[in-house]
Amino acid sequence: MIDLPAAFVERMRRDLGGEADSFFASYSSPAAKGIRVNTLKTTIEQFKAISPFALEPVPWEKSGFYVTDEKPGKTILHAAGAYYVQEPSAMCAAPLLSVKGGDRVLDLCSAPGGKGTQLAQAMAGEGIIYLNEINFSRAKILSSNVERLGIKNAVVTCASPQQLCASLPAMFDKILVDAPCSGEGMFKKEQLAIPEWSEENVAMCAQRQAAILDCAAQLLALGGLMVYSTCTFSREEDEGQIRSFLSRHNDFELIEEHKLYPHRVRGEGHYAALLKRNGGDYGSVKMVTPKAEKNAQALYRQFEKSYLKTQFTRLHSVGDRLYCLPEGYFDCGVQTLRAGVELGSVAKDRFEPSHSLAMCLRDGQAQFIELDSQTALSYLGGNTFECSSDIKGWAVASYKGFPLGWCKVSGGTAKNHLPKALRITN
Repeated sequence: MIDLPAAFVERMRRDLGGEADSFFASYSSPAAKGIRVNTLKTTIEQFKAISPFALEPVPWEKSGFYVTDEKPGKTILHAAGAYYVQEPSAMCAAPLLSVKGGDRVLDLCSAPGGKGTQLAQAMAGEGIIYLNEINFSRAKILSSNVERLGIKNAVVTCASPQQLCASLPAMFDKILVDAPCSGEGMFKKEQLAIPEWSEENVAMCAQRQAAILDCAAQLLALGGLMVYSTCTFSREEDEGQIRSFLSRHNDFELIEEHKLYPHRVRGEGHYAALLKRNGGDYGSVKMVTPKAEKNAQALYRQFEKSYLKTQFTRLHSVGDRLYCLPEGYFDCGVQTLRAGVELGSVAKDRFEPSHSLAMCLRDGQAQFIELDSQTALSYLGGNTFECSSDIKGWAVASYKGFPLGWCKVSGGTAKNHLPKALRITN
């Protein structure tokens, strides 16, 4: 049994009454683990046929599954972006937004990216999604996850909510606010969170959440939807937070709310509320017109003709790097780590493709070299491998049809071009 803070125990007994014993008994069972199949790269049925572990459906997310594997993030398919590891109850929030193609979507507190990439999957590459994280090191992890999952229509920013609402009032149709919280639903999964808990920390989190929600209210367009979620149980941060928000914003209404407790569902616990804005305006910003440096564009088109069977448009140069900007992209005036797909860079009159480009390709869109599990693991470790001498130039190393990264083939030897930061060493 986990040694829980006495004040937390007292609080939960008061809030849950006769259910409290069942709630605390749930801490004796292992933490629930889950994955979400990346439907941008495969179908659920196709993934079931190759899954490295048994799958049990998560009721509130059609692409979500319970798994019992101790380390579901340590497989080749995970490195290939075939799925995302996510705590099952955390999957309940994103579906409430009912995002669709063409929406302007914002995930305001996005890292490491579970809910934001879940939204991107539902958008299926249509519309535009901004994924924001105030902490730069966490924003880099978020950007890496977006890349691994092959998301083409995402923009990753690093800014405070205040910075965003100052430049983008009423710009978004749908907003997710997965607010920083006291993390009571993480006690079993991450026991280091237990000594950090205190009544004072709960109050501090509630104050910070209120400020974030007030910013989100300014970012949401007329008629827009917003989901507020936490992985905590305190009423100050959940139901009380929403009631307080509604008292300050009479143009919002509560549509529905859900509170998942670990003794009621198979998951560690989550809160989610869906709100609608009935007043206000729809904001406008100047859209970015893509501008590609002529030499970079010419070199890329030459590469595309030689090695790809798909075409990227909206080419945009930043220094020596070339990007494919998402349709509807607007510069929000803050630090941006990723905007659409980085296609590659130009150096010494040659085009070098980026890892991002490889990860968003499907089998048939480029020259794929299918690897067995042993060779795939070797490739992920940064090693070269032997292949057919008929293959020449740039190719994508793949496993079960999923891209792992670029290699360049000459004389039957494939030189590894996986970025060093992504290589897996034993």
